[in-house]
Amino acid sequence: MARATRLLAFFIQIQLYSLATSTSHGHGNTSAAFYCRPDQAAALLQLKQSFIFDYSTTTLPSWQPGTDCCLWEGIGCHGVSGSRNSSSVTVLDLGGGGLYSYGCHAALFNLTSLRYLDLSMNDFGGSRIPADGFERLSKLTHLNLSYSGFYGQIPIAIGKLTSLVSLDLSSVHNIESAEITNLYAIMDGYNLLVLREPSFETLLANLNNLRELYLDGVDISSSGEEWSSALGKAVPRLQVLSMAYCKLNGPIHSSLSSLRSLTVVNLKLNDGISGAVPEFFTDFLNLSVLQLSYNNFSGWFPQTIFQLKNIRVLDVSHNEQLSGHLPEFPSGASLETLNLQYTNFSGVRLSSFSNLLSLSELGLEGGSISMEPNDLFLNKLNSLQNLQLSFAQFSGELAPFFSWISSLKNLTSLQLSDCYSSKIMPPLIGNLTNLTSLEMTFCGFFGQISPSIGNLNKLTSLRISDCAFSGTIPSSIGNLKKLRRLEISYSELSGPLTTDFGHLSNLTVLVLTGCRFSGRIPSTIVNLTQLIYLDLSQNDLRGEIPTYLFTLPAMLQLELSSNQLSGPIQEFDTLYSHMIIVSLGQNQISGQIPGSFFQLTSLIELDLSSNNLTGLVELNSLWKLRKLYFLDLSNNRLSVLDGEGNKSTVPLLPKLSILVLVSCNLTTMPRFLMHINHIHTLDLSNNIMQGTIPQWIWETWDDSLTQLDLSNNMFTHMQLTSYLLPYSRLDSLDLSSNRLQGQAPMPNLLKAVDYSNNRFSSIMPNFTAYLSQTVYLKLSKNNISGHIPDSVCDASNLKVLDLSYNNFSGLILSCLIEGRSLVVLNLRENHFKGTLSDNVSDHCNLQTIDLHGNNIQGQLPRSLSNCAGLGILDIGNNRMVGTFPFWLGRLSDLRIIVLGSNLFYGSLTYPARDRKSREYFSKLQIIDIASNNFSGNLDPQWFERFASMMAKFNDTGNILSHQTDYRDYHDTVAITYKGQYVTFEEVLTTLTSIDFSNNALEGDIPESVGSLVSLHILNMSHNAFKGRIPAQIGEMRQLESLDLSWNKLSGEIPQELTNLTFLGTLDLSGNRLDGRIPQSRQFATFEINSYEGNAGLCGPPLSKPCGDSSNPNEAPLNTSGDHVDIVLFLFVGVGFGVGFTAGILMKWREIGKWLRIA
Repeated sequence: MARATRLLAFFIQIQLYSLATSTSHGHGNTSAAFYCRPDQAAALLQLKQSFIFDYSTTTLPSWQPGTDCCLWEGIGCHGVSGSRNSSSVTVLDLGGGGLYSYGCHAALFNLTSLRYLDLSMNDFGGSRIPADGFERLSKLTHLNLSYSGFYGQIPIAIGKLTSLVSLDLSSVHNIESAEITNLYAIMDGYNLLVLREPSFETLLANLNNLRELYLDGVDISSSGEEWSSALGKAVPRLQVLSMAYCKLNGPIHSSLSSLRSLTVVNLKLNDGISGAVPEFFTDFLNLSVLQLSYNNFSGWFPQTIFQLKNIRVLDVSHNEQLSGHLPEFPSGASLETLNLQYTNFSGVRLSSFSNLLSLSELGLEGGSISMEPNDLFLNKLNSLQNLQLSFAQFSGELAPFFSWISSLKNLTSLQLSDCYSSKIMPPLIGNLTNLTSLEMTFCGFFGQISPSIGNLNKLTSLRISDCAFSGTIPSSIGNLKKLRRLEISYSELSGPLTTDFGHLSNLTVLVLTGCRFSGRIPSTIVNLTQLIYLDLSQNDLRGEIPTYLFTLPAMLQLELSSNQLSGPIQEFDTLYSHMIIVSLGQNQISGQIPGSFFQLTSLIELDLSSNNLTGLVELNSLWKLRKLYFLDLSNNRLSVLDGEGNKSTVPLLPKLSILVLVSCNLTTMPRFLMHINHIHTLDLSNNIMQGTIPQWIWETWDDSLTQLDLSNNMFTHMQLTSYLLPYSRLDSLDLSSNRLQGQAPMPNLLKAVDYSNNRFSSIMPNFTAYLSQTVYLKLSKNNISGHIPDSVCDASNLKVLDLSYNNFSGLILSCLIEGRSLVVLNLRENHFKGTLSDNVSDHCNLQTIDLHGNNIQGQLPRSLSNCAGLGILDIGNNRMVGTFPFWLGRLSDLRIIVLGSNLFYGSLTYPARDRKSREYFSKLQIIDIASNNFSGNLDPQWFERFASMMAKFNDTGNILSHQTDYRDYHDTVAITYKGQYVTFEEVLTTLTSIDFSNNALEGDIPESVGSLVSLHILNMSHNAFKGRIPAQIGEMRQLESLDLSWNKLSGEIPQELTNLTFLGTLDLSGNRLDGRIPQSRQFATFEINSYEGNAGLCGPPLSKPCGDSSNPNEAPLNTSGDHVDIVLFLFVGVGFGVGFTAGILMKWREIGKWLRIA
């Protein structure tokens, strides 16, 4: 509408001027016939030849050689009477034509008389706006290149068009509710156009005549003072300012106050804009539209803005720190739209709206409304058509609100969100029979959806999302014959999909995602001939995908990912298909990819990942997919080939921005990528590419690439011109698990870097100086040596630092322990020495500390107790001293303690009972204090405190990890498991282990150990325990490994131990046990070495029969064996010899290295 209005105004201006000078454009006026200049007609024909008309709304049929171009579609001319050749093209309007061209043809810039140029809503193939040429169009007053798929830097040439009155370069269309159109421009929040060089200020500097500026979706990334000042200085007569989603920062500077002529201000979706809403907006007396939603404003909203006489639209929703009160609106107020949802406004009375006779759309926070009895009768708001209510901070009754809502007789649209204070869907909703649109999101309604919803027979849109409904979809929804949009998502609804959907013949959008629907896709969907968008993802649907879904005449978007769909996909007719999105990932689809997919020339997104697809895919077979933005073929059984060339003069996949080919058997880097202008995300991990990473990878997309993952390949070198990588926008770089050698390059300003599992031998001496923006740095398992530079202390954003398994040395910088930013510190298996700082901050954020395998001395700093969120502490295999740090028990999130192979000493007597100590170590799941000098009796309270080992688990648990904005970090732990030293690369919350071995503990093993019913590993070997083996151990039904060897235990082996049916490893050797060895269940599988060195034991598997008094055979300590790395997969199940669901790296080493005899 805005574009049409501007065009109409321009044409009126042209026509008035034409009448005044008695001119004509050749529309039948015989007294003065004018023809366009031949050179301009030729330029237009060249321009036409550059377009492809496959899916355009026009083929420009009137553009024919030898005809007057002034009569052509979209052309306007202006000339002088009496001169046949003086009529010049002043208007070129191809807006909304759906034309395709890879790049803008240079012939355009021969039309130097143009005043109005509109190329919006076409597709220029992701090419850049030409850097040269626009400066030739010096007469332009109106330029519209919006939503046309241009990419990259906006050229300075546009800033030289000093006559411009209106400029529209918007690259994101309908940001808040986009579903179908122009998805290539909004996927992943990616801004296609940017303003860097020239800057926003430089672009505007000479555009003093500008009245309208539309830059929605252009990445300006400018501070409040910069962009506000640029506008205030350069365009003082600006009337329309629209810069939604431009990555603007704030607060808004006072220099913007000079734009007194503003009628429209749209700054929504810039979450960097902060501070107060400026008071000077009140001075914009002509202001009619103020859009400030989805920003980060705070403070008090100026009341006087509500009272501006011309204000029609005021939207400040989704500014949660913004406060305010509503005034008494004056009589005759013009406000039509008011949205205060998700703000902190308070004391809103319905009587405030009594003078808003034109109010048609209202959005409020339910908790801000002061509901009074008279409001139900006096404030009918007869003009109100659209009501949006959210109740995020409301805990009262909703019934009064629904009584009020039911009185709004003209209400046609109702949106309810965050209704958690009510557990039942309000029955009054069924009485709102005038509703055409109903939306309920994030509500706590449970039970079945009320059948009364079928009474709303005028509904054209119904959306129910993130509610707690269960059961099946009521059949009464089949009564809603006018429905065009139906969404029921993210609930507990289940059962087969009803065939009644096939009777809703007007449906254009059907979304049933994130539920538990099962069975097959209903065949009646074939009747939905108007269906544009179908989303059945994240359910439990089975069977083959019906081919008719790809051939429905109006279908544009098909989402079936994350189901159990199987079988091959048959070929289908693509002649009339306009599909733009096909998402079938995470199913069980088999067979080859149908060639039909590669004929869908409008396709923007194709996701076939995580299926069972087979065969060869040559990338050049996708040459027809000129609009493809997103391609994911990962995790199938495909072999993707680079191919040789392509059949088109247009580069292969010219608009590709996201390419994911994980586990696709790629052997070389796809060469077509060299010719792509802008790649946003590139993931080629887990393939078999080898050799050198080419230089063009580092240089081609330096201003667009944000994620690069080449991990798990076989690259050995990188072709570089500098060890400082050039990327300006890259957020995440993963080169882990290759064979890269030499010096590791450092990317500047990256958020996440992973170089782990390579063969790097060095890194820039002051590499930490480039970590100012880095959140995640993992360099583990290389051969890097040297000290950690002091500049790491300035890396204030660093959350994860993993330098494990290298050759770093020197002291551990105190800032790494004391600082406030780090969450994970992993320096395992290096050569660090010295002591740890005891000045840990009260604001310590550390959750994982792993210093295992260094040469650290001294005592464990007691100030670590300030790290309230600490979950893992591993200081094993160092030279630390002191008594057991019972104070660690205060850390309520502590799950893993490894103190093994140090010089700790003293007794393990539990602290005196008090209220706090009862909760000590309640979450502990792994404790390893082996190979120290602990002595004395073991206090029974130890096992009485391990609450997490007493709980019975019904699943395999969760992986211990740390989430950052850019990638997750998984914790690891190494423990003695079934007699071997094992590294768990992923630690489940159900992995439980106690290792007190190789100390000098004595006395009885406490019977309380039997309460640890979820314990999997118990190792108390090489101590001096005496007495009997507690029969209570037989209650530990999850136990997989039990080692009580080399103690002084006596008596018989308790028969109760035969209840341990998961027990895979048993070692009772080197004790003083006697009597018959139990033979039932699991004990029938153990061999002689489990019992050797017990003189009194008899019966199988020993050769000594019961009653024989022959001398004992002591088992020698195993001190030999080579180091071998293998991957062992264990699975939880019922029966013998089973274990955790995890892939673990087992390291067979000399047992003597890990067992130290005191």
